Amino acid sequence: MAAALLAGVIGLAGCDNQRISELEEGVSTEADVRARFGQPENIWDGPNGRVFEYNRQPQGQKNYMITIGADGKMSALRQVLTPENFARVQPGMMMEDLRKMLGKPAKITPYALKRETEWEWRWVQPPNSPMVFTATLNDDQRVVRSGSSPDRSTEAN
Repeated sequence: MAAALLAGVIGLAGCDNQRISELEEGVSTEADVRARFGQPENIWDGPNGRVFEYNRQPQGQKNYMITIGADGKMSALRQVLTPENFARVQPGMMMEDLRKMLGKPAKITPYALKRETEWEWRWVQPPNSPMVFTATLNDDQRVVRSGSSPDRSTEAN
């Protein structure tokens, strides 16, 4: 079963790489993006246009944000689960801002007694170390702490 899951994840990554190579910033249209990636998980209004979220969690280790400018052309395609973006997550950050920056998490775990909720994203620390980024939110839906640790779910039992 683990081999089948791994093959599926590798296949998904290969498909994404091909889809990305078929798109060109400033040339590809919203229709081109939808033809390659399908229906977005979410659509956000951003400062430079609409941002399409393409989530690869929980099986994958990437989340893509694709910006469509006012002219209907793709102006940016970014994989957002990066150390640089994780460093931007600060205590007090609102849940909605966190979601817009990183996309839908792989896992959400509420801790009722602590009145906290953990959001987790699976990602790869270059060159190829599987990791989990965790942001802990309080009852006000604000980040209280965050950090990364090795992804233990990828280790052999």
